[in-house]
Amino acid sequence: MIKVSETAKQRVTLLMTEEGFDAAKDFVRVGVKSGGCSGLSYELKFDNKVDEADKVFEDNAVRIIVDKKSFLYLVGTTLEYSGGLNWKGFVFNNPNAQRTCGCGESFSL
Repeated sequence: MIKVSETAKQRVTLLMTEEGFDAAKDFVRVGVKSGGCSGLSYELKFDNKVDEADKVFEDNAVRIIVDKKSFLYLVGTTLEYSGGLNWKGFVFNNPNAQRTCGCGESFSL
């Protein structure tokens, strides 16, 4: 399962609305792909279709879909949002990551 913090929920809901998605029925697709300075990087986008092999979750009123391969890397992850003065954006707190890059956008196991 993937958890969503309150600040991430607020930001996701705002961005979904701005991009024409409905947070009550559409999804945040979370994935992992090869790349980044640590080997794997996170993907985050909005989607309104669920594939047969997707895992579907809901936490804090945010509907999340993850493809089967990415799920293995993301189990137990919490999606957070940081809105500080020096840096803004979504943060993945992934207990499976053994190493992350300085910006937090990539990781390795």
